[in-house]
Amino acid sequence: MGICDGRVVIVTGAGRGIGREHALEFARQGARVVVNDLGTALDGGGRSSGPALAVVAEIHALGGQAVASGEDVADWDGAARLVGTAVSAYGGLDVLVNNAGFVRDRMLVSMGEGEWDDVVRVHLKGHFLPLRHAAAYWRERAKSGSPAAARVVNTSSGAGLLGSVGQANYAAAKAGIVALTQVAAAELGRYGVTVNAIAPAARTRMTEEVFAATMAAPGSGFDAMHPANVSPLVVWLGSAASGDVTGRVFEVEGGTISLATGWRHGPRADRGDRWSPADVGEAVTKLLAEAPEPFPVYGAS
Repeated sequence: MGICDGRVVIVTGAGRGIGREHALEFARQGARVVVNDLGTALDGGGRSSGPALAVVAEIHALGGQAVASGEDVADWDGAARLVGTAVSAYGGLDVLVNNAGFVRDRMLVSMGEGEWDDVVRVHLKGHFLPLRHAAAYWRERAKSGSPAAARVVNTSSGAGLLGSVGQANYAAAKAGIVALTQVAAAELGRYGVTVNAIAPAARTRMTEEVFAATMAAPGSGFDAMHPANVSPLVVWLGSAASGDVTGRVFEVEGGTISLATGWRHGPRADRGDRWSPADVGEAVTKLLAEAPEPFPVYGAS
């Protein structure tokens, strides 16, 4: 028995890293899990069923229930089949965790069109499509008189909240995921669906060089950058207990959970008439003096 006992969960990008830890923790908490992963390389190339099948085997070894999915989450029909897998295998869908992604880092002046399109496709479109098909399923349930206690957990990043030098494509996609989360929370609440996002920091294939020096010291007992540290929050957000939390973004790292606060209206100047260009500079200077300094972009000197 656990806090997600009997719930049906899809985790995308669940073959490795953070997604794998989500899938395992959901299983430990009693969920039936669809382990989705293309088995690609770090840059999105290649394809293998091995990582998803390996996680399914781990869940079975724990005594849990899981099936593998190799669907491309950024493909319309593939995302539809992914949702269909959960429904056909376990009779429904309660939780969608959008986690799949890869990186192709470049400075703006060096980034090619393909590197932009591919990263935005897998992160942003790869969040939208499973959410779109899951939402349609939950809407039909609600219309038939059986509203769900459904949960969506999206995966943004500190790069999406603050920006990151050398990752314009990734940061833009992750920022888009925050906006998608807020809109989906507003639109889907009527169907019994909550939608939240996390911005995790952990050691994965995408961050192993950044966090290589943060391995737990021998005997310390706690590795602050282990990806498993992220999953308890995600599993709770996927549980029935989180029903009054929606449209929020949580940063999670090690043993720390924080609530991120995004854009909001700040200082204003209203002259009651159209501004002249000559007067705008003085007004902007006063507004900047009244506003807090923005947090610096990651990697900025």
